Amino acid sequence: MTTGTAISTPAKAERGSVRFRRIKNSIFLSGLSVFAQLYLFQPVLPLLCKEFGVTPAQSSWAVSASTMGMAVGLFIFSFKADAVPRKHLMGFAMLGSAVLTLLSVFIHNFHLLIAVNFLKGAILSGVTAVALAYLSEEVASASLGLAISLYLSGNAIGGMAGRIVVMLIAGWADWRWAAGCIGTSSLILGLFFIKRLPASKHFVALPVNVGQKWQQMGSFFRQRVMVLVYFAASLLMGAFVSIYNYTGFRLEGPPFSLPHYVIAGIFLMYTVGVLGTMVAGRLSDRIPPARLIRVFIPIMGAGLLPMLIPELISTAGGLGVFTFSFFATHTLASRLISQEAKEGKSTATSLYWLFYYAGSSFIGTATGVVLTGWGWELFIVALLGLVLAGGGLVFSAGRKPTV
Repeated sequence: MTTGTAISTPAKAERGSVRFRRIKNSIFLSGLSVFAQLYLFQPVLPLLCKEFGVTPAQSSWAVSASTMGMAVGLFIFSFKADAVPRKHLMGFAMLGSAVLTLLSVFIHNFHLLIAVNFLKGAILSGVTAVALAYLSEEVASASLGLAISLYLSGNAIGGMAGRIVVMLIAGWADWRWAAGCIGTSSLILGLFFIKRLPASKHFVALPVNVGQKWQQMGSFFRQRVMVLVYFAASLLMGAFVSIYNYTGFRLEGPPFSLPHYVIAGIFLMYTVGVLGTMVAGRLSDRIPPARLIRVFIPIMGAGLLPMLIPELISTAGGLGVFTFSFFATHTLASRLISQEAKEGKSTATSLYWLFYYAGSSFIGTATGVVLTGWGWELFIVALLGLVLAGGGLVFSAGRKPTV
């Protein structure tokens, strides 16, 4: 005789629960570690120019190699991510990348440094590939906006704190000491993450099916909204990483001629980015992300205009507006992709990050050529063009196609 007992599905983590608290804290720290390491060399590009005898555009490969590795890794993990437990993959990525960051301390060849940064970015992609999918699976929908915004806040704070720490230590000692500090901190964060992050309750491992993955990708590329958001993310991220790659060069030369410890202060603008993620995350729990994102992109473009004025206060103010609206836009785009993907969420989010970091890599270096060849004003105009193009794609995504 059989019983009619039903197997209940475990409840997802709700705001206020112990499980939700452990998830949000751990996932926040993962974002902290990933972005402190990914953009480790961005604030010391002028120092790399001097040590290795390269141009500003060439020095940017120290950053672009990491983000290009991230893009390649995301493409690879889009095939493998659903076959490996989320926690195992993220834990391996955090520890492996920390070891490579520590290794970079001992490298004295620029091309080898670029190669190690590429590998580090590829390993770090293990976190980025599945973090949003983990949250979508494990957190209740009413709390998902908060969880995603906390993860992206970790990204912002990691990017900010890492850059400031690196810039200050490099100015007082050497960039190698700074890299050692970031690598050691990331190793500790990785060990804490492995201990504290709850294992998945709703993840079901799927065998690697390359044909099915290509079909999933094909289905996403047939969805007009997703394609437009992917390309918009590439353009907007390219503009964002460009402004932070080269503003240090602008501030250390005339008419500013600022010392390193003052230039480090520009990365405090990431606190404004954290505010942007929190505001967008909370608003998106009540207002459709597709509607909100069309508000923040024009603000992004407006933030670039004061940076044309050769005054410190206008440059800082414009950078703050640009940073706030970029992180708000990024939060909303991430949620929009997560909502649009009815299945294969990890594949959909991996493709989003793939476009995001591809834009960072290629545009981040290409705009350095514009800056070197044509100056700051045309550099800002080029970034404004990228933002307007990205905004055009997002606005187009919100319109129903005509038949």
